[in-house]
Amino acid sequence: MQSEGFLADNILYFARALRTAGMPVGPGAMLDALQALNVAHVDKRDDFYWTLHAVFVNRHEHTVLFDQAFRIFFRRRGLIDKMIAAMLPETLPSAPKPPEAGAQRIQEALFSSMPRREEEREVELDARLTVSDREVLQKKDFAQMTAAEVAAAKDAIARLALPFERLRTRRLAPSRRGRMIDLRRTLRASLKAGGAVIDLKVLGPREKEPAIVALLDISGSMSQYTRLFLHFLHALAEREKRVETLLFGTRLTNVTRTLRHRDPDEALAACSAHVSDWAGGTRIATSLHVFNKHWARRVLGQGAVVLLITDGLERDADDTLAFEMDRLHRSCRKLIWLNPLLRFDGFEARAKGVRTMLPHVDELRPIHNLESMDELVRALSGAAGKGYDPKEMLRKVA
Repeated sequence: MQSEGFLADNILYFARALRTAGMPVGPGAMLDALQALNVAHVDKRDDFYWTLHAVFVNRHEHTVLFDQAFRIFFRRRGLIDKMIAAMLPETLPSAPKPPEAGAQRIQEALFSSMPRREEEREVELDARLTVSDREVLQKKDFAQMTAAEVAAAKDAIARLALPFERLRTRRLAPSRRGRMIDLRRTLRASLKAGGAVIDLKVLGPREKEPAIVALLDISGSMSQYTRLFLHFLHALAEREKRVETLLFGTRLTNVTRTLRHRDPDEALAACSAHVSDWAGGTRIATSLHVFNKHWARRVLGQGAVVLLITDGLERDADDTLAFEMDRLHRSCRKLIWLNPLLRFDGFEARAKGVRTMLPHVDELRPIHNLESMDELVRALSGAAGKGYDPKEMLRKVA
C-alpha cells in the first residue's frame, strides 16, 4: 500500500508539471494513468514511458514536452549537478550544450514549487535587477526560455499582432451601405412577406487582409534577429493570417508548413532542423533569383506585402542583385526592408549591397526589439510610423 501511495504521489506531481508546462492534463488523466499502470503490469522503462504517453499525450505537438518531462522527472542521478552548473556557468570547463526545445520550460514546471535556499533567492533577485524583463525576452534564445518567459513573450507579441490593414477587392459582398442592388437576395427576402414588402439588399466592395511574405536572412550575423522574428510570424500564423515564410542563407528554404506547429518550441526547432545552412554564409542575389523564379507567382498574388529581413551585407553585389530586387519590387504591392543595423544611430549606407538594394524598397525600418515590431505592425495597419526614407539615405552617402 505504501508503494502505491508513492506511485500516486509521483504521478500526481508529474501530471501537475505537464499541466504547468502547457499540456491539457486534468485529474481524470491522472486516475487513468494509475489504472493503466496497474492493468498493464509494466516491468520495463519503455513500457512505463509509453503507457503514460498514451494517457497524457493527445496531440502530436505535446510529444516534445512529454519526452523532456519524463526524462527529467524520472532521472535519478545528475540532476543536482546540472542545477549547480546552471547557476555557476563560469566553473564549466567548456561551453554547455544548448538545451533541446522545451527542456527549460519542463524544468521550470517541475521544480518551480520546490523550496529553495536563501542564497539561491538572493542570487536570482540580483540577476533579475541587473537586466530588465524586456531585454531578457529580446535577447534570450527561445529554446532557453522558461515557461514564464515564454508566456510573457506570447502576451507581448499578441498585443503587436493585430490589427492589419484591409484591402478592397474587385469582388462584391453583402453590405448595408453598398450601392449595387443584390437582386437575388432581394427576391428571397421578399418571399417571406409574400411579395407585399420588398426590402432592397445591396452589395458593397469586399475587403480582405493582404498576405504577408517574409524573406528572412539566416546568416551568422542575422540568426539572433531571425529567431525573434520567427516567433512573431508564428503568432501571426496561429491567428490564421496568410503568412508565407522563406529562409535564405546560401540557399532558399520554404518553412511555412513547418512554422504551423502549435507549440512555438517545436516549430522553431523544426525550422532549425529543416534548414541546413543556418548561421552560415549569405547569398542574397542567388536566393532572390530562386524566389522570383519559383515562388513569386505562387505567393505574391492579391496585393501581398513582402518583408525582407537582412542586413544587406552581400559579398557579390553586382547587377544581378539590382535586377532581382527590382523584379521583386514590381511583383508585390509593398516591399519593406527590415534591417537590424538601423539600431545604430550613425548607420550609413556605405556597403555596396545596401546601396544596391535601397532604390528598390518602399520602406526601410529597424527590427531588433519589441518596440521596432510595434512600429512595423502600425505600418502594416496603415498608420504612419517611424521609418527611414531609402532615397534620403542614398543622398547622405552620395
